[in-house]
Amino acid sequence: MASKIRASHILVKTEQEANVALYDITHGKDFAEVAKAISLCPSKKQGGDLGWFGRGMMVKPFEDAAFSLEKEGLSKPVQTQFGWHIIKVTDIQ
Repeated sequence: MASKIRASHILVKTEQEANVALYDITHGKDFAEVAKAISLCPSKKQGGDLGWFGRGMMVKPFEDAAFSLEKEGLSKPVQTQFGWHIIKVTDIQ
């Protein structure tokens, strides 16, 4: 089981916006470019990159989704108190 992961995310207000972002990425758009264009999180400047984190460092729904993914895996829309996220795991330790 992974102890730390590196992940990027896109944060939007609605599930519909998250689904559109996911569709765009799965149909060839670059994750980082979509993050820079639409994400509400300051991490958008880095293409959504959140860096490395372990369990207990993110809100539970986000953490559960992120740690369930394989390297280069992409989540379905995940709702937290901040909005809707699309998560991409870029590395695992």
